[in-house]
Amino acid sequence: MVNKEKKFYKNPVVRGFFPDPSVIRAGEDFYLINSSFQYFPAIPIHHSRDLVHWELIGHAITQNEHLDLSDIADSHGIWAPDISYHDGKYYIFAPLRLNNPDDGNGSGMLRIQLVMTSDKPEGPYSKPWTLKVDSIDPSHFIDDDGTHYLITAPGVSISVLNDSCTEVIKPSVCAWEGTARCPEGPHIFKKDGWYYAVLAEGGTGYGHRISVARAKNIYGPYEECPHNPVMTQKYPEAEIQRAGHGKFVQTQNGDWWVMYLCVRRNEGNYSTIGRETALDPVVWTDDGWPVINGSNGPSAVQLAPSIPEKIYKELLSDDFGSEKLSPIWEWVRNPRMDNFSLEERPCFLRLKGSKYDLCDRRAYNVLVRREPEHFYTATIKLDYNPDHNGQEAGLVCYYGVNNYIKFCKCYNDRIKINVIENRNGVIKAFEGHDVPFDSGFIYLKVETRRQTRSFYFSLDNKNWKLAGEEQDCTFLCDEGVEKGKHHTGTMVGIYSYNPIHTFVNADFDWFVMEL
Repeated sequence: MVNKEKKFYKNPVVRGFFPDPSVIRAGEDFYLINSSFQYFPAIPIHHSRDLVHWELIGHAITQNEHLDLSDIADSHGIWAPDISYHDGKYYIFAPLRLNNPDDGNGSGMLRIQLVMTSDKPEGPYSKPWTLKVDSIDPSHFIDDDGTHYLITAPGVSISVLNDSCTEVIKPSVCAWEGTARCPEGPHIFKKDGWYYAVLAEGGTGYGHRISVARAKNIYGPYEECPHNPVMTQKYPEAEIQRAGHGKFVQTQNGDWWVMYLCVRRNEGNYSTIGRETALDPVVWTDDGWPVINGSNGPSAVQLAPSIPEKIYKELLSDDFGSEKLSPIWEWVRNPRMDNFSLEERPCFLRLKGSKYDLCDRRAYNVLVRREPEHFYTATIKLDYNPDHNGQEAGLVCYYGVNNYIKFCKCYNDRIKINVIENRNGVIKAFEGHDVPFDSGFIYLKVETRRQTRSFYFSLDNKNWKLAGEEQDCTFLCDEGVEKGKHHTGTMVGIYSYNPIHTFVNADFDWFVMEL
């Protein structure tokens, strides 16, 4: 593998909460999808020409009627999906993790598989249909004879699908159980007459890993790679940890790479940003076994693939001047379409206010984006004049219903600026700051410096006053969440809360992120 210009890149290559990567190549283009859990639109889709630089081009599920997440618990919803390409058609398989077995359309299943197709990688994708397979981490393998296989956990469990992938015609058989606990994230690919099976093992926390086995028959018996695990972090003090759950991809030049999940430590073993997507090279031994990054675990800096570089502009800010929201944005669960608008006040995003607070799964129209770094500043310009107790709107640093920090203009007997923290279900309001009722625009800013978050407000975007600071934000990460599942990452965005029936708009002029 030769890189004549000696260009290097840093891991992770897709930064922010983008876990469980699935990647394919179609011609000279690469496409990547990731888990999205309770966030909507679901299943982000990235495009790249060089495997290093990625552009967010859309989502696989964009219509409320195609996926109901309205009551889904934190870190349930869309788990590890898979993208595949065959005969000009793109397939996406995704498990829907339900709250209870009775939620699955009467199936009595805790997990069901959603399948959708499109002629274009960015979509639109068909309305998902359901395969009643109660498992996780589906992947799609098409053999040389055109047979479609559904590969699921535990281990490498293989089912045969009909040609349209709408029905299981041969039930699941576990072909390889793996080498360690939690054998999941399975993939199969074919090379030089061998079926290679790839597993994520050890759980998705610290000690995560990738293992490989191969067989001449898809159902085995599988021979385990003598170099297993082929990817894991061996050094507990390294910045990149929890490396695993990967998928192999071959470039048009014949070189092999693997995309896998990882996290970056934040002041100890805290995963504030969540699980991200990394890239490392694969070489093959003379006897046909893969070696990832020289068996050195995840790389911090790596020589780039020897294919033409293509760099995209990073989407950080939004002036809300387009007809549609930027793809950087995610709603927490399904939005109420009648409660927000980009048209009622041109070049503003209008949120009419959820009658449920953010500590309630029924809260709607909470709009957030991923935090890409441990150091950043986010600022909003807001036109909002609440006039009844309980009304509030502003910024939010959000992990889930029990873990967030709100920074808002609110009404509590009078207009105030306040910081409100929910730390594992314990809600605390900081000392508020009075502002004039007719103050007009308000500017709210959060400065994030690892585990410290400082909140500032301004009436003119020039003179800033500290409203509050939290130096221990470890509750905004996987390891700090005490209730429920915790597979996502901290997001930052905007919200409006209006528990009473009077009408008041929160108009957001812009959102600016600086790294």
